[in-house]
Amino acid sequence: MKLIIASNNQGKIREMKEILSPLGYEPISMKEAGIDIDIIEDGETFSENARIKAQAIYEIAKMPVLADDSGLAVDFLDGAPGVYSARYAGENASDKDRMNKLLEELEGVDKSLRGAKFVCSLYFIKDDETEICVSGECHGFIGEEPLGDNGFGYDPIFMIEDDISMACIPAEEKNKISHRAKALQSLVEELSE
Repeated sequence: MKLIIASNNQGKIREMKEILSPLGYEPISMKEAGIDIDIIEDGETFSENARIKAQAIYEIAKMPVLADDSGLAVDFLDGAPGVYSARYAGENASDKDRMNKLLEELEGVDKSLRGAKFVCSLYFIKDDETEICVSGECHGFIGEEPLGDNGFGYDPIFMIEDDISMACIPAEEKNKISHRAKALQSLVEELSE
C-alpha cells in the first residue's frame, strides 16, 4: 500500500520508511507526492496535531496518509516542551539550539528529577471510512550533555541508560524501542485486524 508521510522532517521520514517498508508499505514523503504546503499545527495535544496534518494532506491527495506529531515531555518542566518541542527555542532554531535551551533549564537539577519521555501520536487516514489514531512512548531521562552521533532532535540528550543516549544506538535498535516504533507497531496491529 502506497501512503504519504505527512511530514517534511527528514529524520522522521527516514525512520518511518525503515519501519514500514519491510511490512509491505510504500511510504513516500510529501515532497515525493508533489505536495508543498505549510500546515498550521494549533492542536493542544500530539494526537490533535497529527490529525490536523493527516486531514490536510488527505484532502489534497485523496490517498492513504500517515501523520506523526511527536515530542519530548520532561517531568521537571511539567511536560514541556511537549507539543512545542520543535519550536522550543524559537521558529528557526536548530536541534543544537533546542538541546542547549533544555540543558540550561535543567542545569543543577538532580538526575532523579530529570525523568522524560518521548511521545508519538500517529494519525492514519486510509480512505473516507477508515481513520486510526495510535500513540507510543519511550521513557528515559535528560542527560547532562549530548552523547552520540546517531538520531536527530533531542536524541543526544535523551538517555535510555546512564551512559547511553538515544543517539548512541544504531537505527535498527532505535527502531525497535522508540516512541515512533511503538506507535507504528500499534498501527500495524490495528491494520492487520
